[in-house]
Amino acid sequence: MIRLPERKARSETKSAIRRTALRLDRQGQIERLASRPVDVLVVGGGVTGCYTALDAVTRGLTVALVERDDFASGTSSKSSKMVHGGLRYIEQGNLPLVRRSLLERQRFRRNAPHLVQRLPFVFPVLAQDGVFDARIATAFEGLLWTYDLAGGWRIGRLHQRLTVPEVLARAPRLRADQLKGGLLYYDSRTDDARLTLTIARTAAHFGATVLNGAACRGLLREGGRVRGATVEVDGREIEVRAGVVINATGVWSDTLDAMSDPGHRPRIRPAKGVHIVVPWTRLPVDGTVTVPVPGRARRATCTRWGDVVVVGTTDTDYDGSMDEVLCTASEMRYLLDGANTAFDADLTPDDVIGSIAGLRPLVSSKDGKEGATLDMSRDHRVTTDAYGLVTVTGGKLTTSRHMGELVVDEALKVLGRRARCRTAHLPLLGGAGYDAEATSATGGLGAHLGGRYGTEARFVADLFAEDPSLMEPIAPGSAHLRAEVVYAARCELARSVDDVLSRRTRMRVFARNLSVRAAPEVGRLLQRELGLSDDEVARQIDDYVSGIEREKTVLMEEVS
Repeated sequence: MIRLPERKARSETKSAIRRTALRLDRQGQIERLASRPVDVLVVGGGVTGCYTALDAVTRGLTVALVERDDFASGTSSKSSKMVHGGLRYIEQGNLPLVRRSLLERQRFRRNAPHLVQRLPFVFPVLAQDGVFDARIATAFEGLLWTYDLAGGWRIGRLHQRLTVPEVLARAPRLRADQLKGGLLYYDSRTDDARLTLTIARTAAHFGATVLNGAACRGLLREGGRVRGATVEVDGREIEVRAGVVINATGVWSDTLDAMSDPGHRPRIRPAKGVHIVVPWTRLPVDGTVTVPVPGRARRATCTRWGDVVVVGTTDTDYDGSMDEVLCTASEMRYLLDGANTAFDADLTPDDVIGSIAGLRPLVSSKDGKEGATLDMSRDHRVTTDAYGLVTVTGGKLTTSRHMGELVVDEALKVLGRRARCRTAHLPLLGGAGYDAEATSATGGLGAHLGGRYGTEARFVADLFAEDPSLMEPIAPGSAHLRAEVVYAARCELARSVDDVLSRRTRMRVFARNLSVRAAPEVGRLLQRELGLSDDEVARQIDDYVSGIEREKTVLMEEVS
């Protein structure tokens, strides 16, 4: 059992341990949305919006959360998947953000131990052409001491220097001709989409109405103030009355702000991040290894995720469509160049088995003179406009809980009410009582389900008794079971093949071609659970496969 310092927090831990599976019936959620006004309406189902909903409902407010597409379908499923303090922010002089991030990192590790795991980071020190050469390694170690003292120590390990053999033990194909040693420290990683979904489900557990596929089409006003929104869901238009509306739509927040205030000036500056996925056998690393990208003033990270490695970097300006963000051929090649320069790997485009591209919602200053996105602040901003719309922008996954707390504090001012935040020590569903080390030691099916559902894995396993065929994988060679698709439909508001393969299982990212072979079986199971027509299932499968082909085509286009 997780130890919590407050009596009320201990009772909240018990309330987060479910005795039966939390089933989320879509029609039931829609009727709740249509039939009652709420204190708080959150627009946007990314990690910040979901934590805002959880914070509000645990303070005793009535809450509804609506998401146009799917939970985490935007930035929150396309992050670097790191829960970290941010060494770069020390370099930028933003020590308060680092302290807050490291505190929130520890809270995530305590409240969601099944989803947030400790991760070693290695910085090779090279004689030349490295992220750090021998001349600046000592200075950088000073940053690591600052990091440890700012809160990095909470993870249970301090940074350390590595010898050449110790570096090569963690990255055996690292080119050793210029290698002088390395630096090691610890942060954490998470499956960002499942973390966001779990926060949304925890909010539902406490009484919030949560809906994906529910688009905000306009704002409702009373007495010149925003007092709700018109929401379109499954072809039905619903007027949702609310005491306060919260805009948590990330890179799309300027659009909703402009609905409230026609004079609103855009303030979001999207920064694009890209990652490619290659087999671990082609790039064997333990944890994360940071390497230089030739000709660019940034670093790339190579992070092991099971039997694959995610290679990526973030923060380039972006001015394209925000509804279709893809990794391009040139972006893939500079990541491959970075990996091949640092490792004796000889990676080619044929080794790329998945890709991720997303946008981070950086907030411009009033004069818009920040320069490169790499140098822009990662601080969040919470504002209330003249019409009562509360908007949260900026920030990062690691500080999402704290951002939700601050947003609800602001919303309470609009409502004229007071209530204490309760999420700092509140376990997410599946986290209370979960023993990550013991579950990992079991290996096999137990470790697979435990690492995704925590203590709620038993509800997935219960489905085996209902139908033994649900123990079968959704495609030969996949670790994901048919039972996970059924659970996604019954308990996780999955509506489509894409919902399951892109965010409930992450196969689209980590096993793209295998996910195409799994699509028909996923469609069959969803049809049985959701009553979909043959035509609808065929359309979903075709849309999914077409989307994969589009990704691959853009990724393989010739660079002019």
